[in-house]
Amino acid sequence: QSPNMRSLPAATLYPGVGLHESALSVGRGTDKPFEVIGAPYIDDRRLAAELDDARLPGVRFVPIRFTPTYSTFKDKPCGGVAFVITDREKLNAVDLGIVIALTLQRLYPNDFALAKMSTLLRDDATLEAIKSGKPLAEIKRGWAADLAEFKKRQKQFLLYQ
Repeated sequence: QSPNMRSLPAATLYPGVGLHESALSVGRGTDKPFEVIGAPYIDDRRLAAELDDARLPGVRFVPIRFTPTYSTFKDKPCGGVAFVITDREKLNAVDLGIVIALTLQRLYPNDFALAKMSTLLRDDATLEAIKSGKPLAEIKRGWAADLAEFKKRQKQFLLYQ
C-alpha cells in the first residue's frame, strides 16, 4: 500500500494521472495525491476549460492553484486542475492520461516535458502520436490489436467475470 494512495478516487485516477509523475505535479505533497495535476507554467482556468471541452465521460475538471511540498515542482506554486469523478464506471483513466498529455502538448509545447512520460508509458508510438497531436481515437486504434490479444490471454486468469 502506498501512503499516497489515500482514496478510491485516487486509485481510480492513478492509471492515467500516474503517467505524468515525472513531468507534472500529480499532487504528491498535497492533501489529494493523484486527484490533482499541475505545473508552474499552467493556466488553471484555461486547462480546466480545455479538458472539459474534451467531454470525457465520468470526470469534470476544477481549476486550482497549489504548492506541492514534495516531489515534482516541490515548493513551487502550480496552476492545474482537480479531478471530480462523476461516474467511476464510465471513467477511462488511461484516456484521461492521454487527453491530459495531448492538451498540455498543444497548449505548452515548450514547457510540458512529454518525453518524461516514456518511463511509465513505455510506448514510443503513442508518445509520437501525442507529440503530433493525433486524436485520442486514432491513438487508441494503434493499441487495438495488442489490447484484444491481452484480453484474450487475461480471460483464463479472471475468477469473476
